[in-house]
Amino acid sequence: MDLEAQIQLLIDNAPRDGITPNLIAAIAPALRAIAQKLRHSQYYILQNSESSWVLTTLSNLTNPGLEKRVLYAFPTIQDVSLISPAGLDPQMLAKIIPVTHILFQLVALEPVDSIIFLETPGKTTHTVEIRRTELEKLMQKQLRQQRSPKQIPPDIA
Repeated sequence: MDLEAQIQLLIDNAPRDGITPNLIAAIAPALRAIAQKLRHSQYYILQNSESSWVLTTLSNLTNPGLEKRVLYAFPTIQDVSLISPAGLDPQMLAKIIPVTHILFQLVALEPVDSIIFLETPGKTTHTVEIRRTELEKLMQKQLRQQRSPKQIPPDIA
């Protein structure tokens, strides 16, 4: 599914509250810009039996007090077991999700610091990390651009 179709699906499935579909349309350029930097149009996300996404807490080797909570996104279902022993747990399920939907969810996932996208099937060495704070800033910038009134040309007279 191409990025435009993914974004349209997000809009179509959004609550009809008069706000969410317009919000998704407004931030679509930010979602598209990040998704275009990634190699795959969809990734596998590990979920537990309640369909919650499985987070991994990473500790800094030089400063063990520094931790971050990440979500791994895998290019193939076989790659889940490369990183996570949870991938072998029968209570866990790897679900394929369009990349723009993963990025959209990242903003709502408060405990998540970033998503780490594995880009090369069979390898853990080529990854792209998308930080939630960076995505939020990009979306806020996009929303400000949408709201700002169009500049009146100085030579209009």
